[in-house]
Amino acid sequence: MIAPPLVGRNAIITGGGRGIGAAVTRALAAAGATVLACSRGDAEANELTAQLNERGDRAFAVRCDVTAPESVTAMAEYAAENLGHIDILVNNAGRSHSAPLHHQTLEEWNRLFAVNATGTFLCTQAFAPAMARQGWGRVVNIASLAARTGARYISAYAATKHAVLGFTRCIAAEMAERGVTVNAICPGYVDTDMTTETVERIMSKTGLGREEALASILQTTPQRRLIDPDEIASIATMLCSEGARGINGQAIGIDGGEFLG
Repeated sequence: MIAPPLVGRNAIITGGGRGIGAAVTRALAAAGATVLACSRGDAEANELTAQLNERGDRAFAVRCDVTAPESVTAMAEYAAENLGHIDILVNNAGRSHSAPLHHQTLEEWNRLFAVNATGTFLCTQAFAPAMARQGWGRVVNIASLAARTGARYISAYAATKHAVLGFTRCIAAEMAERGVTVNAICPGYVDTDMTTETVERIMSKTGLGREEALASILQTTPQRRLIDPDEIASIATMLCSEGARGINGQAIGIDGGEFLG
């Protein structure tokens, strides 16, 4: 019998209790990794990891605010105590917001950068150097189609995701000779609570019904559908495998062909 590809690997997933993060947590566990789901709240991550442990996987949950250095340090200490060495980091914790420039507040701009960009920096800084010392590691940053292009009303969000992609490429270059790869996944609209919130904002501002509001954000997507979180989890799992060691510093689009650059 062939062992699952990630047996013996230990993985941390931020924002790991819901949406894309939960899908990635499940997929990495199914591939044999021991997983640590990090979340700002306890309930969802605890429920998910309990389910994984019941099916025979090895899973942990811990509370972490990725914007706070002391919280990331505490999470790293918990990981060291319960998992030991860390081989995989998936930076998934994120926040979205939309507003025209004249309504964009500095408070929301800073909040988006704190979660999306600074959180990715703090967690990568906490784990990637040790991966380099051990000679093997995988960092997967969940970015966005907005990291590769732009659109109306998402200037702050797109700026943070462009920052994540630039950071990804720089750290990939730093780690290239040390057995660590760093890549970004750039999905379009995903079937998660974040997209539901976007649809509801459109409904409240335009008076459109739910189906019409959803159709309005999918009109530029050739497949005219939302991306399933499991599709992203599948690519993340592949990037964490030994066979993906030559994929480094890439922005991998999962958007149904919306961006062809």
